[in-house]
Amino acid sequence: MPQGTSGQNKTVAVIGAGIVGVSTAIWLQRAGHTVILIDRAGPAEGTSYGNGGVLASCSIVPVTVPGLMRKAPRMLLDPDQPLFLKWRYLPRLLPWLIRYMGNAKAENVEHRAAAMAAIIGDSLADHQAMATGTGAEKWITPSDYLFLYNDRAHYQGDAFGWSLRKKHGFEWEMLEGEAFHEYDPAFGPAIGFAAKLGNHGRITDPGQYVKDLAAHIMVNGGRFIRAEVSDVVRENGRLSGLRAGGQTIACDSAVIATGAWSGPLARKLGIKIPLESERGYHLELWEPNIMPRSPVMVASGKFVATPMEGRLRLAGIVEFGGLEAPPSRAPFELLERNIKAAIPGITWKHKTQWMGHRPSMADSLPVIGEVPGARGVFMGFGHDHVGLTGGPKTGRILAQLISGQKPNTDLAPFAPTRFHQEHGNRE
Repeated sequence: MPQGTSGQNKTVAVIGAGIVGVSTAIWLQRAGHTVILIDRAGPAEGTSYGNGGVLASCSIVPVTVPGLMRKAPRMLLDPDQPLFLKWRYLPRLLPWLIRYMGNAKAENVEHRAAAMAAIIGDSLADHQAMATGTGAEKWITPSDYLFLYNDRAHYQGDAFGWSLRKKHGFEWEMLEGEAFHEYDPAFGPAIGFAAKLGNHGRITDPGQYVKDLAAHIMVNGGRFIRAEVSDVVRENGRLSGLRAGGQTIACDSAVIATGAWSGPLARKLGIKIPLESERGYHLELWEPNIMPRSPVMVASGKFVATPMEGRLRLAGIVEFGGLEAPPSRAPFELLERNIKAAIPGITWKHKTQWMGHRPSMADSLPVIGEVPGARGVFMGFGHDHVGLTGGPKTGRILAQLISGQKPNTDLAPFAPTRFHQEHGNRE
């Protein structure tokens, strides 16, 4: 296979079969390239299975907003707050955490919001464009997305975030009291105010959605290899292959899209990336007697409730504790308490629980681009809460870069080298 330039067919290995990896693979195939998809478990066996399922275009505001530093200690000590920490992990976490919390400044948040608007701002259309003709499009449902508050004063407490959304072109309708309960009678009297955004969407089975996309790749000539990639083989500063499962896989280009597990390969390429696992939890209530009309973010508990195929999925807890520790009980219990408070009288047939690893960057921005000194190696990971939302656009950008095209997106905020240049700058 020739080392391709623009217009030539390349053999591209995509490492990671989550939403970013399969999106990249689909756009690569459409550009005429040969794709090898490599994953240590299988399509959608990680975070892409367990996410909140919302195509949350408006989620350009990170967790690290001004005032977080003041609130965080109290949140960690309050069992009713959606922030958890495995204290034994704190010594390992601390260097990353200091950088992460250092981004809770207005100028950093504004920088992140502007950059992410270009990646997630049109997510529904991005998913539809990618999934059309794959058989997976049946899982995409256009919908509103609502942020629910106790009352107007509670909503006004988030004024900074809403001002950023407005600045980037998002519009919403405010529903108060009776108007909200008329829109969705599922919720109890404790919730008296909603901001309703149109032109959003939800995936009614995220795991099956990604599996169906991966199946489409295989039908169209892609190969799947179940293996863990241990190293990148380079000749004269250019990629020539990957070492995985005791073999060397020859390829012209490779994409690292392994989410929270991307750190070791990045380090082997000389890129030190401040990446942590933000342990995410979901609780699924099967065959509930009450189903909300649209996906919602319940602001008081910072959790999302998304109607899905046969069940209601609750997601959104944040826990720091690394990649190895088993799930905690308390986050599941908090999600159950929170939904009972939001929807009094809700019952269900049975429930299922899941914990997975969101890839969280110190500056809340993903890494998207080619690795300096390793021509042909590209990175696409670190989307924290918006991996599903931003997967198709990220994949399309990576496919364009590999094809020698210039994407119509400023990629400087996502540069793999940005942390090597940050001293005295943004952080």
